[in-house]
Amino acid sequence: MKHLTKAEEQIMQLIWKLEKAFLREILDELPAPKPHSNTVATILKILVEKEFVGITVYGRTHQYYPLVSKDAYSKATMKNLVKGYFEGSFSNAVSFMVKENTLSVEELEMLLTELRKKK
Repeated sequence: MKHLTKAEEQIMQLIWKLEKAFLREILDELPAPKPHSNTVATILKILVEKEFVGITVYGRTHQYYPLVSKDAYSKATMKNLVKGYFEGSFSNAVSFMVKENTLSVEELEMLLTELRKKK
């Protein structure tokens, strides 16, 4: 899966949230200071070229919708992160988070409980 820049990811988050959106709706959801509409339109064009977003055309207006699910992108991003920084080991990644206090032992225990339920 192709990588997204921070700006592209921000727009994708909104498209996933809205499910279908026109440029104006995306602009309305962006926090201040809002980028210029041409900037957002350019990012949307790039997302279409990268095949993350599809378009439905209504005259001169375009409605955008996701072609890649948030779950699929999250999964690919996590795999790349673990591969690039933790030698491909998810246990190394979890150990790092516990060591850095970004994941508490209680949270880890809750995750283990959830994983056991799914088995």
